Amino acid sequence: MPFFLTTESSIHIRADVLPYSLAFKRLLSIFGHPAASPWSPKPALFSSCYLTSTFLVARMQLDRLQLDDMRVYLQSTLRVLKNRPQLRNVICGVVSRLDVDVPPHVWEERAELVKDAFRHGYHAYEKYAAPHDEILPLSAGYKDNFNGWGVTIFDSLDTLILLGFNSEYERALAMVKDIKFDLRDGEFAPFFETIIRYMGGMLSAYALNGDKILLDRAEELARKLDPVFGTTSGFPLYGVNPTTGATVGPHIGILAEIASLQMEYSYLAKASGKKIYFDRANRIIRALEFADLRHTGGMFPIGWNVRTAQPDDFRLSVGAQADSAHEYLLKQYLLTAKSDKANLEMYIRATTHIINNLLFLSPTRHMLYATDTKTATHEKTAKPSHIFEHLSCFLPGLLILGVHSLPLDDLTSLGIDLNDMAAKGNFGYAGHGYRRLGKWNLRDIHLWAAEGLAETCWLMYADQPTGLAPDEIVMMGNAQSRSGPGLAWMDALESWKRSGARGFPPGVGDKKPVVFSEDERLRGAIKGRDYAVKKYPYLLRPETLESLYLMWRVTGDPKWRARAWAIFESIERHTKTPYGYASLRTVEYVPPPQSDDMPSYFFAETLKYLYLMFTNDSAIPLDKWVFNTEGHPLPKFSWTENEKEMFGIIL
Repeated sequence: MPFFLTTESSIHIRADVLPYSLAFKRLLSIFGHPAASPWSPKPALFSSCYLTSTFLVARMQLDRLQLDDMRVYLQSTLRVLKNRPQLRNVICGVVSRLDVDVPPHVWEERAELVKDAFRHGYHAYEKYAAPHDEILPLSAGYKDNFNGWGVTIFDSLDTLILLGFNSEYERALAMVKDIKFDLRDGEFAPFFETIIRYMGGMLSAYALNGDKILLDRAEELARKLDPVFGTTSGFPLYGVNPTTGATVGPHIGILAEIASLQMEYSYLAKASGKKIYFDRANRIIRALEFADLRHTGGMFPIGWNVRTAQPDDFRLSVGAQADSAHEYLLKQYLLTAKSDKANLEMYIRATTHIINNLLFLSPTRHMLYATDTKTATHEKTAKPSHIFEHLSCFLPGLLILGVHSLPLDDLTSLGIDLNDMAAKGNFGYAGHGYRRLGKWNLRDIHLWAAEGLAETCWLMYADQPTGLAPDEIVMMGNAQSRSGPGLAWMDALESWKRSGARGFPPGVGDKKPVVFSEDERLRGAIKGRDYAVKKYPYLLRPETLESLYLMWRVTGDPKWRARAWAIFESIERHTKTPYGYASLRTVEYVPPPQSDDMPSYFFAETLKYLYLMFTNDSAIPLDKWVFNTEGHPLPKFSWTENEKEMFGIIL
């Protein structure tokens, strides 16, 4: 029973997670039996508040009288909700369990709508901004915020190929050939962003269609960036002038910026046959492998000394400044055909600490969320901030990818034992978590964590009147909560297990969105949501959509696909401009104010994951490809015996 939103209406109905019969009875009990109202069917595609006869009859086996009654109830409900916004939560949220039986041809039509969205934004960029970095979608201006080399072009290359936009791709390729990777004296290319966007985009497009110019230009870029590795540790500095070779950056580096190059450089080594690129990646991996992590439970902190290759602080996070480094542990292992056990062990250590120390449950809806800490964990547990970032919503996708790819319920077959890890790592108090997880089926734990976190990431969208998520929230306690804003998830799991493990594990299962009316928001009558919004903007970010895509591909549960469609509808409704799609300054009211900003990752990731979610073709099979942190797929590969000898690879 899908509920959609009319573009003409101010009613925001985004997903009722109740099963059909219960939802129907709930509507009856609240609104009685309303009088009939006119109803006319519309095409089952986009932005309308309707139910199609074919869909209802096919799914619910309704007879004609029941079908007519259902139409009447829905139309009356919408009128009541429009006049009484406080009742919207009865059926709020779009398409969770309700839009799950959409036929394949409709999903293909939805994929075409994503292609239309890409075409709209990219053509505007070509017309008004190319070859500059990004278009300003409100003013039709441009900005050069990533070297001025046309980052949108490079970030879009592989998406253009996947969407079959051949003419646009040829025009982009012509610009790629002509762009000079130079900067004026005193300007510096940020290494991390340049690698994941420019190099990642070129290597992915090369892997997809074999255009040699892309590999040549990727190598040229690598040579020009190489001075950043002039540290005693091999960790890269922040930035480099590719023309003069001058470098810039403090001796304390940021985790994500120093440890998110392994995938790109490894594949570049494979594609080019050049040892230097393998060495650049391998030196990072080996430094991380032997770092002293006693005080952070085996997890990488944010601050690192680029001279000594050792941690400089105790800040732990899966959000900003850290996310992609954790992501690349598993993905590098998968990219190289599961050949580097060190990456696997580092991934298991990181996720073990995350699960034991950074995952919490909110007190009202029991939303599972990942937060951050700032102090050492060798002597005692660290105090969590209870802040949850949109950036952290990549984590459920990473976890479900691990569930899909690893024998988590039989790690001993790979020579990994959690108890041995704790003993060898000398993690002190944090080592207790390793022994704790050793008593559980680790696959179940990772699966539940993925499902619970993905649900929370979805609720961040479904809770908002715009249907789009804020950039950051902070969890709050309630009058009945004795543990403050959140209860440690593993504590809740153990309590659930002791009580007989009845029902869903804590944090798992569908939860009802809580949408506030404008009046409620202004009066501060905001009960039942578990959190306060800390950063209000929606920045067209891809992390939640990436996770929904991976959840859909791995579990096959159609609710994840349906929720992505709801998000796309909201993107179309609230962010579209004559010149592309704009970030929002706030998600808390409608119509939302827009910002003159459309990041290149909107083409590289957001629209790509939406398209891959809706198309029925498995264009990027998970057993053959791995996405870099900018959404650029790279093919899995094995080192040949000749490459092992040439590069000095010992497995």
